[in-house]
Amino acid sequence: MVFRLEETSSKEFTQTTHSEEMPGSNCTQATEFSLVGFPEDPATQVTLFLLMLLTFLITILENLGMITLIRVSPLLHSPMYYFLGNLAFVNLCTCSIITPRMLVGVLLEKKGMAYAWCMAQVFTVSLFLITECFLLATMAYDRYVAVCHPLLYPLVMSPERSSRLVTGSYLLGLANGVGQAIGMSSLSFCGSSAIDLFFCDISLLISLSPSDTTLSLVILRTASWLLGVPTILVVLVCYVAIISTILSISSAEGKHKAFSTCASHLTTVSTFYGALIFMYLIPRSDSSRGVDKWAAVLYTVVTPMLNPLIYSLRNQEVKEAWKRLRKIK
Repeated sequence: MVFRLEETSSKEFTQTTHSEEMPGSNCTQATEFSLVGFPEDPATQVTLFLLMLLTFLITILENLGMITLIRVSPLLHSPMYYFLGNLAFVNLCTCSIITPRMLVGVLLEKKGMAYAWCMAQVFTVSLFLITECFLLATMAYDRYVAVCHPLLYPLVMSPERSSRLVTGSYLLGLANGVGQAIGMSSLSFCGSSAIDLFFCDISLLISLSPSDTTLSLVILRTASWLLGVPTILVVLVCYVAIISTILSISSAEGKHKAFSTCASHLTTVSTFYGALIFMYLIPRSDSSRGVDKWAAVLYTVVTPMLNPLIYSLRNQEVKEAWKRLRKIK
């Protein structure tokens, strides 16, 4: 990801945390972060908790259902659904890492998160976000080959190559997670350390640290340009080519069917990348922090819920696989 790095005034952080003195310095090392999250109005908190809980439960059921359906249905044993199954797994992991902790914070007003848990969240979120970026790019390439070069599709998207693409996505995500964890481990956090979000965000953590942030910034920017930006370019190039090919189809019915399929993929990609771009690429002012929180909700909570719906709503193969499964039962 390309992360927005803001200079944050220490006046913004008024929450107290457990801390310990760092040897040889005047810095009081924070051992716990305070996740500010959302407004503390009781009515808002109850509504937010119920909405997030419902979203979380739907996300778990949808993604587990999609993974199960793809595994048990021979009709869905193709590269497209292999990628979709892995995307469902990544979405399942992402929402499980972030949403339960957010629900605890909203319900019990427990804002604190231990330093170790915060670093673990940085690692896992970094891992799965980059993995999702590469899976979306892989799925865009899969659709490009299917639409633009259908005769070559069995050769280009062979089971072996599909497996390598997915494995590569996870390995690159892992490399990003390890890199960001190394960058965070070089930082110290003194005194009061409140994070104005509902999870440990790298950009806010860097802005909190009074120590030298050179290493973490270098790792962050390198990962952004080498891992994040190329996936956006691949998606854009693939869908430009797909749309150009669709426009050349003479049959109105064929054109409509192709547009319908690609529109669902574009919806997922636009929602995911749009939220990330809004969060991290567009310069933000302090007054926009509330909007940033909802943008973060969009790509960490809402998108994992929407993906299974978007990919199966107009997908005849998924509907047929579901009907066959029901008949067997």
